[in-house]
Amino acid sequence: VQLQASGGGLVQAGGSLRLSCAASGRTFSSYTMGWFRQAPGKEREFVATILWSGGTTYYADSVKGRFTISRDNAKNTVYLQMNSLKPDDTAVYYCAAKWRNSGSYYDISAYEYWGQGTLVTVSS
Repeated sequence: VQLQASGGGLVQAGGSLRLSCAASGRTFSSYTMGWFRQAPGKEREFVATILWSGGTTYYADSVKGRFTISRDNAKNTVYLQMNSLKPDDTAVYYCAAKWRNSGSYYDISAYEYWGQGTLVTVSS
């Protein structure tokens, strides 16, 4: 599985962005998809995930109520809608894929495939 993230950019605090992650391969629907982020000088952290079965989502407490993850299996794409952005959301955002229910959804090491990252900068 190859992943290509896009949609990052510069936005003012309170604004919105939608990230996209396009996946190659015919088994996209069998992968749980996640978004992680890494701020300068910090470790990569979990943001959100959507299970391979489609309906269940999980979010980090820091983004709950502001971010929404979704997927379109027909387009092999996962999205992250980010609203009410804050300067603390500034980071490189990565999409990642793991096979079905393998590992924990918030565990970076459980994800087998990673996109190249897209930079989100939120100005105050």
